[in-house]
Amino acid sequence: MIPDLKGQNLRAWIGDRLDPIADYDPSLANPIKSDFDLNPGLTFDNPHALRPAAVLVGLIEHDDGLTVLLTRRADTLRSHTGQIAFPGGRCDPGETPWGTALREAQEEVALDPSFVTVAGLLHGYQTVTGFHVTPVVGFIDPKATFVPSPEEVADVFETPFAFLMDPANHQRQHRETPSGERRNFYAMPWNDRFIWGATAGMLRSLYERLHDSAGE
Repeated sequence: MIPDLKGQNLRAWIGDRLDPIADYDPSLANPIKSDFDLNPGLTFDNPHALRPAAVLVGLIEHDDGLTVLLTRRADTLRSHTGQIAFPGGRCDPGETPWGTALREAQEEVALDPSFVTVAGLLHGYQTVTGFHVTPVVGFIDPKATFVPSPEEVADVFETPFAFLMDPANHQRQHRETPSGERRNFYAMPWNDRFIWGATAGMLRSLYERLHDSAGE
């Protein structure tokens, strides 16, 4: 169970349960979570062709509790149109995941990197679309402001951390693919926001990391 901590104590407790950035393995050989965890019969044809990417799991430190920074992707994008996502994207050659996460957050929602304290990393997350995504957890000063880039982001919003870390809100849903296959995924509906797929999967991964550590 996640303890009832606040402020610097909660920051330290979470940070202690993440992988230090100094231990990051650029070979992408670290253990991973994936879209396939709920779909054991589904495999990625060529894992060596995975493209490195990173997202910022931004925890905003409000006085009354943490919130998680999320976006709704622009309706004009070619892929994952309108879906809920963390700020993030592909890593440039030679770029670290935390460098990518901070750069993408600045490009997508104008988040000044000076307002972010990187706390650590989660296991890489493999997507069905062929990306190896490294979730970068960072604490965001509540003084930070966000302005969505209209080319990439339709909306930016915050969701309570406590809600997302409550397993009672971790639904398992499914959809049928055009070929008739059943695809299972996590979903965490919050108000009128449907948080699902890889984003929900990475939030579930964060919950499991904190929960497993809390039970030690």
